[in-house]
Amino acid sequence: MARILMERSGEMEVFARVVQEGGFSAAARSLDITPSAVSKLIARLEARLGTRLLVRTTRALTLTEEGEAYHHAALRILQELNDADQEATGGAVRGRLRVNATIPFGTMFVAPAMPDFIARNPDLIVDLSFTDGIVDLVAEKTDVAIRMGNLPDSSLIARKLGQSRRVVCAAPSYIKRRGRPEAPPDLENHDCLTFNFRRTRPSWPFRCEGREIAQPVKGSIVVNNGETMKQMTLAGAGIARVGLFHVADEIAAGRLIPLLEDHNPGDVELVHAVYVGGGPLPQRVRAFIEHMVVTLGESPLLKGTS
Repeated sequence: MARILMERSGEMEVFARVVQEGGFSAAARSLDITPSAVSKLIARLEARLGTRLLVRTTRALTLTEEGEAYHHAALRILQELNDADQEATGGAVRGRLRVNATIPFGTMFVAPAMPDFIARNPDLIVDLSFTDGIVDLVAEKTDVAIRMGNLPDSSLIARKLGQSRRVVCAAPSYIKRRGRPEAPPDLENHDCLTFNFRRTRPSWPFRCEGREIAQPVKGSIVVNNGETMKQMTLAGAGIARVGLFHVADEIAAGRLIPLLEDHNPGDVELVHAVYVGGGPLPQRVRAFIEHMVVTLGESPLLKGTS
């Protein structure tokens, strides 16, 4: 029985590597074995299961429906085996850590924090993916994601990392061309840059005469990520409302001008690390989150984690 279980875990690892690398030859190189050995292991696995897991052509390799299900289960089992190894070795941080973050936050905070993190954990490989789209952590095989804003209800576990207040701003060139809004209703006559992943009619919160209002905004340009939003604002395309952390340097240098600060409601953009629950937190994920807590706690642009 022990020999059979050992063979199964080896087959799972090879199968998962073939899917990850996208082919037998690439998987063989990463595992330091021959392509024929990889082919034999996959053939033995399919024969034992009595079903085809992979469809192989001269141009591509794709998973069958059964292959998708087995791949998902294999990744979970291999992760549990890796976690067991970590527990047995005193929680050593090793393996591959897959991290997803928004483009602005990733480039400003995550990437600069990685050299020190890797120096502390030399047996770890960090796989970074920056996008403003919301990724499915399970489908994308992501260990931890950093999300901005309020979190919807989900089965994910969240750890607050910090927060940043929002600011309305525009470039001097835009203000010279279109004028400066003095009150929130003035925005009706301005080009306001908005995100195309907002499904409701765009509106921005303000405080007027002691009460909160939602000011409708509109404009000629909508974008799908914060970095593009900043670049369009710097180019004078319109007025934006963004996290202060993203534009603090531009404001300090005078390249962007804060607007309507007397009406700023003081709302904040929360920053969370989220990960899939259901078992002990892998040491590599725990180490990353704790490193980011310390790193972000030292940033004057982000408030503490209370």
